[in-house]
Amino acid sequence: MKFSVEMDETTLKKVMTATGMTKKGPAVAKAATEYLRREMAKEFATMVMEGEFEDYPLTNDEIEQSDR
Repeated sequence: MKFSVEMDETTLKKVMTATGMTKKGPAVAKAATEYLRREMAKEFATMVMEGEFEDYPLTNDEIEQSDR
């Protein structure tokens, strides 16, 4: 789907640099996708730490150890 968005040139350049993309549209799309992926991972981690998955095989301490 196509849509228009206003963004200052400095932010757009930073997005393009961070994503490694040379075209504006794909850079913004990649940044948005990555942002959503990270937010979903945070939400899942919170659910795990709060014990929403009783049969999850790792404890919070084990998860923290694997991050190091």
